[in-house]
Parts: sequence; structure tokens; C-alpha cells
Amino acid sequence: MTLITLVRHGQTDWNLARRIQGSTDIPLNETGRADARTAAGLLTDTTHHAIYASPLVRARETAEIIAAELGLGSPTLVPDMREREFGEGEGKLVAEYLELYGDWLAPVPGAETLEGVADRALRALDGIARDSRRRSSPVAESVIVVTHGGVIRSLIDHVSGGTLPRVGEVLANGSVHRFEASPGSLRLLEPAILL
Repeated sequence: MTLITLVRHGQTDWNLARRIQGSTDIPLNETGRADARTAAGLLTDTTHHAIYASPLVRARETAEIIAAELGLGSPTLVPDMREREFGEGEGKLVAEYLELYGDWLAPVPGAETLEGVADRALRALDGIARDSRRRSSPVAESVIVVTHGGVIRSLIDHVSGGTLPRVGEVLANGSVHRFEASPGSLRLLEPAILL
């Protein structure tokens, strides 16, 4: 069993403007760096053995800040923990996106489906859990994975059978979500610990 704590990256200027980032590589702003430090504070109640992150700069920098605060080594980058590809919707304001496409589940040219995001993220988390078990001797490992709102949303949706997160519920920048991973299984322990 591996305890996996997913952390949403800190705020960016595009988050602040309510602009869809997707795979566009937007850096943290100063509020985002503070979000990362606050998230690190929320993680001090558990011993963590390793930290992983999406390679996108906003997640990588959040992970680097958390690692420094918790005394962990450098984050291991995991490409399949990157944000959902939004295709033609990327870069649009949320209001524009919803006006054009109707909702988050509508097909958008070039965009990944939530199911596709969940599938690749589940494979990545399985690999992270295997990797963490190989690295050290404790039976129960605890790792942090810094990723993106779309990835976390797709995983929560998958493990809850579509009941969470609720429609319109925002996953805050820097929010913490705890899961338990066993071979072939992922279970939500805490939907969100908010800043």
C-alpha cells in the first residue's frame, strides 16, 4: 500500500485571469509560491518518502518549494501527470470556453477526454507506487505528487464513480488530496484539504 498525496500546483497569472492553461507552460506567480509553502505546511503531519511532479513549470516549481520545505530530495518528473490537453480550448477564458463548447465534457477539437486523462494518470500513479516501493524498505510508503486541477478532477471522478467532485466545485490551487494505492487499485481517503 502507498499513500499518495496529490497537490494542485500554486496559482499562475492564467489561473487568476480564469484562462485555460492545459499543456501551455505557465509559471507560478508570487501567490502561487505562497500556495506551495502553505501546502507544504499542510503536509507536515505525515512523513513523506519522495516527491514527484508533472514536468510543467508550475507543478515542478510547486514541488521544488514543497521539497525544500519538507527536506525531501528533488522531485522526480512524471510526464503523464501533466495537465489535460484542451486542444482548441487552450488559452481561452473559462467564460469563452463554456460559451463555445457548452460544458467541460463537450468534445473539443484536439482535447483529451476526462477518461483519457484518468487512464494515463492511473498508469502513472501505478508506476509511482511501484517506484516508491522499490526505493525504500517500509511496507507503507507515502509520496507527494504535484499535478494539475484537471488531472486531480479526473482521478477523483474515476474513483468516486462520477459522484465527486460536484459540478461547479473548484479544486483550489495548493489543495491537498489523499489517496491510497494498492496494485491495480486507487482509493480516495480525503477529497480535499484546502488552504
